[in-house]
Amino acid sequence: MAQAVEEWYKQMPIITRSYLTAAIVTTIGCSLDLVGRMFMVDELEADGFALFANLDFLFHMFFLARYCKLLEENSFRGRTADFFYMLLFGATVLTGIVLVGGMIPYVSESFARIIFLSNSLTFMMVYVWSKQNPFIHMSFLGLFTFTAAYLPWVLLGFSILVGASPWVDLLGMIAGHAYYFLEDVYPRMTGRRPLKTPSFIKALFADEPVVVAQPGNVRFAAPAADELHQD
Repeated sequence: MAQAVEEWYKQMPIITRSYLTAAIVTTIGCSLDLVGRMFMVDELEADGFALFANLDFLFHMFFLARYCKLLEENSFRGRTADFFYMLLFGATVLTGIVLVGGMIPYVSESFARIIFLSNSLTFMMVYVWSKQNPFIHMSFLGLFTFTAAYLPWVLLGFSILVGASPWVDLLGMIAGHAYYFLEDVYPRMTGRRPLKTPSFIKALFADEPVVVAQPGNVRFAAPAADELHQD
């Protein structure tokens, strides 16, 4: 069992493995009082993207391990720098929303309760994956089926149903849609790509070209990339 978990962990792509490790170590450290929460907030505010609330730990670890891995291995295969830039963009957008929202009357109180944005960043990955794979059929707890395009809304409804604040999921959806629009929709409309990964970030990652064989006659082959993107 331990060996299987170790192999599963080693087979994760670099960004997913690094982020998952940071999230687990930070959360366990706070749970065991090895790292004080107030210290984390006051001195290491950036680590808020790696800190998960204890009650949501397993739930969001699943989404982080699954959808972060799916994105890095498929949509961003061979483009580690682009994937890292997507997470950096999402973290920046989420931080900006919370800072600005904290100054707006009527909603400032809700934003003031949001200290750690790791759950929102994970939900952003779920949203981006759903936009890039809208036709995949899914099932929610075996109760009903739907296509992946509706996955963020199903999870948002579930959060509301169990009494959780919808703001965390909504922030992730906003950041995810901002990335999807600027990376997929806007370039098709104008021919310009505003989210081009800076060269200094590309220099950090040595991506190698990936050649994927396309079988000539596969009944259940995945849709072409162009078919997966919807405005």
